Amino acid sequence: MDVKTVNKLRTELQASQASGKSDVMIEILKALKEELTATEDIIRETKVGLAVGKLRSHENRQISDLAKEIVKKWKNDVTKKPKEVSESSPTANTTTNDKPRSGKTDNVDFEKLNDKTRDTCLSLLYNAMVFDSSAPSELIMDRALAIEVTVLDDNNGSTAEDYKKKIRSLMLNLKDKKNPTLRAAVISGDTPADIFCRMSSGDMASEERKQQDRALELNNLFKARGAGPQQAETDSFKCGRCKQRKCTYYQMQTRSADEPMTTFVTCTVCNNRWKFS
Repeated sequence: MDVKTVNKLRTELQASQASGKSDVMIEILKALKEELTATEDIIRETKVGLAVGKLRSHENRQISDLAKEIVKKWKNDVTKKPKEVSESSPTANTTTNDKPRSGKTDNVDFEKLNDKTRDTCLSLLYNAMVFDSSAPSELIMDRALAIEVTVLDDNNGSTAEDYKKKIRSLMLNLKDKKNPTLRAAVISGDTPADIFCRMSSGDMASEERKQQDRALELNNLFKARGAGPQQAETDSFKCGRCKQRKCTYYQMQTRSADEPMTTFVTCTVCNNRWKFS
């Protein structure tokens, strides 16, 4: 990633933060994490380190976690010492079997669409799915093509900036090593291309991330009640963790007025919390 691209992403990141577009911020941070190998010159010239560093205390946990991971990675990039020539040179026993699977190892021809931009995006999508897959190359190519065509159609046949941003966003979510479930679902066809291309970042998140977000949301809802609804003690609810019936609860309107109220329960024995409507 060159200086011009980094500057552009930094500007987009700051603009997205100012307008409160968390989904866009997450995609930009993922791109910086995956595609930028930091150097002292790039960090100094683009000031991207300052922009990302400030996000480590962002209220959105996914954004703050990504920012922390990026800062740590970039510090390692900058301080990493070059390996000795003898260590980096291939030995007689080195084989290509150690390489992760890719379009190159599969001998895939990506020049299928008579358009350099589309061919490049096709290769990005293919490589994002294939690296840990045992699926046939033809199947993965079919999935990559279906995704690319869907994005192109959604952009009225244009391969301009919106098309590129969407492809990059989908590619980064597909290649996330912590989210093999999403990758497998797309390759198997359980998640068709048209649905995948229109999923939000939250929908694409790994189960671990979804559980963290749900826990954070629940915790924030408990904190948000403030001095509002009063808690009452009850033995009507059984704690799923410690199996005791010593609880407090309160009710709160968290959705529209015609929807049932949400009940928030806290176990006074183990402090387990849950809610239901």
